[in-house]
Amino acid sequence: MLFLSSAPVSACTIFAVTPGASEDGTMYLGHTNDGVGTDWRNIDDISVTYIPAADHPAGAKRAVLFDPDSGSDAAGNKGGDASEWVLGSIDQVPHTYGYYTASYGMMNEHQLLSAECTDYARIQLDAEEGRRIFYSSELSNVALERCRTAREAIELTGALIETYGYYGTGETLIFADPEEAWVIEMCCSPKGTGGLWVAERIPDGEVFVAGNEFRIRTVREGDPDMLYARNLFAITEEYGLWSPSDGAFDWLEVTSYGEYSHPYYSLMRVWSIQNRLAPSLNLSPYVEGSYTDALPFTIAPDRRVNLTTALSLFRDHYEGTDFDLTGGIAAGPFGNPYRSLGPADAHTDFQNGSFIEVRAGANPRPVSAIFCSYSYVAEARADLPDPVGGVLWFGPAVAYETVYAPIYAGSENLSRSYTIGARTVYDADAAYWTFDFVTNWAMLRYDAMIEDIRSKQTELEAGSIERVRQTDAEAADLIAKGDEAAARRLLTNVTVARGDEIIEEWQNLSGTLIVKYANGLITDPLTGAVDEPGYPAWWYQAAGYQYGPRVYDLEDLRATEGLNYTGRSVWVRENASFEEILELI
Repeated sequence: MLFLSSAPVSACTIFAVTPGASEDGTMYLGHTNDGVGTDWRNIDDISVTYIPAADHPAGAKRAVLFDPDSGSDAAGNKGGDASEWVLGSIDQVPHTYGYYTASYGMMNEHQLLSAECTDYARIQLDAEEGRRIFYSSELSNVALERCRTAREAIELTGALIETYGYYGTGETLIFADPEEAWVIEMCCSPKGTGGLWVAERIPDGEVFVAGNEFRIRTVREGDPDMLYARNLFAITEEYGLWSPSDGAFDWLEVTSYGEYSHPYYSLMRVWSIQNRLAPSLNLSPYVEGSYTDALPFTIAPDRRVNLTTALSLFRDHYEGTDFDLTGGIAAGPFGNPYRSLGPADAHTDFQNGSFIEVRAGANPRPVSAIFCSYSYVAEARADLPDPVGGVLWFGPAVAYETVYAPIYAGSENLSRSYTIGARTVYDADAAYWTFDFVTNWAMLRYDAMIEDIRSKQTELEAGSIERVRQTDAEAADLIAKGDEAAARRLLTNVTVARGDEIIEEWQNLSGTLIVKYANGLITDPLTGAVDEPGYPAWWYQAAGYQYGPRVYDLEDLRATEGLNYTGRSVWVRENASFEEILELI
């Protein structure tokens, strides 16, 4: 079996909340794009691209572009004209739908939604023209261009994989429409052509969560809620991956090594979201291994999910659990939940056959990761016309500190700030840098600044929700009167204007935070009052502050064991002996 070389790849968390699990019958789909690097567009993966609807002449071809973020290095480090990145082409269709995309397709004008996460498959092959030309990014884009329903998207994606071949890492895609949601998982075929895939419908009333590990398990022949590659059983048996004597075909075990980077890298995030939505299940975060069945494919939430809850699902550092990243010495004195990545966090295969690499240690991988490019929660609503019912709530940079801005399915433009930017060049006008700066500045005194951040975040998102509610009614009324063009103009104007407003508000917040928390002080910008808060008592103790310059006899003080920081001061005689001072302190 051939394995591709190491490359930056995404490490995402995704979820789907079906209409029966939501408060008002809305379909919610969420995705954190936690990758770093150039994507299929040959640009940094931090911006949004709108692809307008288009008509195409008979005989036209649709180019399929190489994705360097696929884990494949087949196309090398190409630059220049985008045509250099073309792996092949497929027959074009007469009409393609308008849609929003970034590293992966997100939402089209007919309320078809998509989300993605990367998985470690046993077989990961390089792209090769004529044999393996599709990765999940272009698969999601083609599906949004051509499909109106989730099932159509699944069937098309499977056909493209089998016909044109699949390369790169294992991948999970969710496709959802206002009525139903499907999960499709895919990987390379040991034959070197085509690909392996399996899809399962998410039951209505349930919530699905994934985070860099295949989640589909038993492949059930004849089940109408399951689809799979036509030669799945034959190919895996031919190449020794599975045998009927093994029993039921377990997709995860047959095709994958399980977790993506280290123990609990994937499963802890799945547990966190499931546990927050359904605490009554008493799910344990502790499992026996990557192939555990302790965390179900889907869960029914204890309370039906509304938009505010959906927007909160990615804002999690395991607060209040055994893995809480806001506490302990690693979080510093001010509860910083973010950790600098090290070798133990690398996206390399730590499980291979009967061997498991036991690394020196890694930090827990939170749902809200410091290396996040963007996240979104998309909604599809059956009670509204497609241009109005689909809303992509898009948040640049790190999920916990972002603000989700509404982008309508019927909008044909968005705020310029969301369409520009690169990690290698600081640009205060780029949405990514507007938000990423605030996250990084907050790490200086996170416990205090996050209060200001969450207050403004709540205010802006509440304002956006109200703006959307008003716009829904106006746009739906225009469409009912037969003026869809006017409705689309309205939806576009609201999308652009609200994006601009959010960026301006967050840039203003940045300035406030700089002034208020500069130089280790807390300054009230309105009154000019200055507070010198210092550090919490536990940090003084842990940092050895009690051995600092409290007396002139520092040498003896530092040699004294067992001193504790009490936070109080005492007065001593000027000529007191060290022993007398020691008794008092």
